[in-house]
Amino acid sequence: LADALTALDQELKAVGEIQRSLLPASLPNLPGYEFAAHYQTSARAGGDYYDFFSLAGDGMGLFIADVSGHGTPAAVLMAVTHAIAHAQPGAHTPPRSLLRMLNEQLMHTYLQGGMFVTAFYAVLDSITGQLTYSRAGHNPPRLVRDGQVISLDVTGSLPLGILENERFEESSLHLQPGDMLVLYTDGITEAMPEDEPGSPSRDLFGTDRLDEVLLRMAGQPAQEVIHAVMEAVAAFTHHSPPNDDRTLIVIRCQ
Repeated sequence: LADALTALDQELKAVGEIQRSLLPASLPNLPGYEFAAHYQTSARAGGDYYDFFSLAGDGMGLFIADVSGHGTPAAVLMAVTHAIAHAQPGAHTPPRSLLRMLNEQLMHTYLQGGMFVTAFYAVLDSITGQLTYSRAGHNPPRLVRDGQVISLDVTGSLPLGILENERFEESSLHLQPGDMLVLYTDGITEAMPEDEPGSPSRDLFGTDRLDEVLLRMAGQPAQEVIHAVMEAVAAFTHHSPPNDDRTLIVIRCQ
């Protein structure tokens, strides 16, 4: 039995390594913008996924997704999502086109047993600062500007894999020097401590605590913002092991 468990753990470790190889090998080098990213799975492999796409002209595609569930099934579906997203580069703009294509492919072939994928995709014009985005059931990103946090929740649709003919709407805004855009998965805001004896309920880290950290760190380097958020999550959960995958992307406009 011990040998079988060891072999299974080695297989899961291999799945996790393959999955991580699908993530960007480096962060974008985009004049006027600073990027940082954090990726942590709750098991050997997980279902979070983020990506950056170089587009025609001065465009950059920003993508983050979260597959329902955990472990190997979620990791496999994450890999499928990656493959579909990279299959048709021309579909990366406008944003709703990518989400529509992903939804159709996942619905027809890959999603079974009630699994789904939340996603957020945005196209950034690095010259004008225009950010056009579409959201499929994903946590609204946070925009820190002038001492306030703006939730990018104007546009929203169902997650991928729920409704075959789902319509994906778009919205846009202009990023300004000093702005900070934060993309994340719910493993950040839904982090919680392990059960404690006598505790009737457990609180979630939540967006309020996330926003407090972002406001405190506004103007700091992107990697330091990542560090501060993850330190706050760790302190809140008493350094408990992650109960879900955690992905965090910080983009600072300089």
